[in-house]
Amino acid sequence: MGESVRILLVDDQRLVRHGFRLLLEATPGMVVVGEAGDGAEAISVSQQLEPDVVLMDVRMPGVDGITATQRITSDRPETRVLVLTTYDLDDYAFRALAAGASGFVLKDTRPADLIAAIRAIHSGDAVVSPRLTAKLIAVAAPHLGTRRPRDDDAALPELTGREHEIFLLVARGETNNEIAARLQLSESTVKAHIGRILSKMDLRNRVEAVIRAYELGVVGQ
Repeated sequence: MGESVRILLVDDQRLVRHGFRLLLEATPGMVVVGEAGDGAEAISVSQQLEPDVVLMDVRMPGVDGITATQRITSDRPETRVLVLTTYDLDDYAFRALAAGASGFVLKDTRPADLIAAIRAIHSGDAVVSPRLTAKLIAVAAPHLGTRRPRDDDAALPELTGREHEIFLLVARGETNNEIAARLQLSESTVKAHIGRILSKMDLRNRVEAVIRAYELGVVGQ
């Protein structure tokens, strides 16, 4: 077994943090390294502890989770932020995606789904499922501030044939494991391809890759 996923819990409600801590510390391969009660504390604690994943509430007094997400992902891009939201289409959640979060889950999600989401975020995989992709595009696109499509957009021509193929599968919501099985590649190879795709297209994460694919018209809504 590899090293444990190091998690920082951020929520202004102490009981909520306690509940998540009990769940995560009972899960093999996961360890809670710290807690924070607001965005300002989250930024400070994240700088000190350098967690792998931050479980981030966005609705908090003072410095909210959106601002904290932007600072944390800017200071240390390898730290993944998983947003906690109360509603499926919470505007705060989508603004957090624009700020650099890698995905979001509902606060009342099943424990097994939360664990799976944390593992997916940690591995660089997607959390937004295919069935939510259309909602994500319809609601999130106005908030994400990504570039509008241009006739001379050179991002796609820079991709190799294999990268273009994987880009389309990412845009359709497939996970690394699903892409690997479909293309008969190792999961590590898929992850390497996705890293190069994000770099070439100047994207921070897979969520932005989905948005860009729809902007460019390479995947229909």
